[in-house]
Amino acid sequence: MDARSKSEEKAKCIVKYRQQYYDLTNFMHKHPGGINTLKGLNQIDMTSRFMKAPPHSDAAMYLMREYKVDYDRENSANERRAEKLAENGVELLGQQVAAQKSEDSNNNQLDESMEHLVDWSKAMLPQISNITKHYDEWVHKPVDRPLRLFGPWYLEMCTKTPWWVVPMFWIPTIIACGWDEVQANSHNMKEITTVISHLVCGVMFWTLLEYSLHRWVFHVQLTSNSGPWLCTFHFLIHGLHHKVPFDSMRLVFPPLPGVIIAVVIYTPLSIILQNYHPRLVLSGALLGYLCYDMIHYYLHYGNPSAGHHLYHMKRYHYQHHFAHQDLGYGISSPIWDFVFKTRIHLRKLRYQIRWS
Repeated sequence: MDARSKSEEKAKCIVKYRQQYYDLTNFMHKHPGGINTLKGLNQIDMTSRFMKAPPHSDAAMYLMREYKVDYDRENSANERRAEKLAENGVELLGQQVAAQKSEDSNNNQLDESMEHLVDWSKAMLPQISNITKHYDEWVHKPVDRPLRLFGPWYLEMCTKTPWWVVPMFWIPTIIACGWDEVQANSHNMKEITTVISHLVCGVMFWTLLEYSLHRWVFHVQLTSNSGPWLCTFHFLIHGLHHKVPFDSMRLVFPPLPGVIIAVVIYTPLSIILQNYHPRLVLSGALLGYLCYDMIHYYLHYGNPSAGHHLYHMKRYHYQHHFAHQDLGYGISSPIWDFVFKTRIHLRKLRYQIRWS
């Protein structure tokens, strides 16, 4: 075996759980509990360790199904070695029985799949109207697989946005929007203070809008009686993000619908604030939005250091995705979760989480 093959083998993470095998190699850096909690588990039976861990949510257990593999034990020397370690090892049969008895209270069970309700090889959006009765439950059971929203390629292309498109579009837009106001009101300290205060008001306005949209629009209350149009609309604007949370091309908002929403919001705002520099407030709100979208992308794919605000927010946001979908609506900041009493209480950890 050459050096490259050894390196690839070392990077793999294939684990055994309740007589089944799971390839977690591509999941390690996405794991809410960090890559360091999975390192060293390759070729190991992790059932006992898993049972002793804090309970995993139903959504997390459902996601685990995505990584199930058929593993050829007969042809794997490493697997035979792992089985021998497990025999000598770490847990006796009596402990495994005890873990099995506590399984219900620990909630570490694999949910029955609901993916038979849809055909993942076809465009998903037209299928939502056929599953309205089960939609709310289905959409909150995450998977890790490619999602096609539309059939025609030109429509599908419009639903995917690389993260760098957002700052490339919005930074010049924000500057163009507020530049004239900044130039006209920068002659003395009082005017400069006015400009800054209006920008800050815009940012604060965005944080409230971010929370409000996320809570009351993106997470609109759905039932088994919700109509096909409502379910389809929900899936298009936010449901798909909860269904496929690791889709890197659908983590930021496409500029075109962003412009439409900005115009809709600015129109009444310009009337209400016509004597109070509405374009400065808009510039601040757009700056707040830009920070939000970049933060959201980073929370899914970044590796913030412990003690940093973004480290806390990454843990916080993952809890929203996989455990508390009805809490934790703040993404750039939890400030409005405190105000509206929807804060997620994170448990203290004895170790530092790393995601890369």
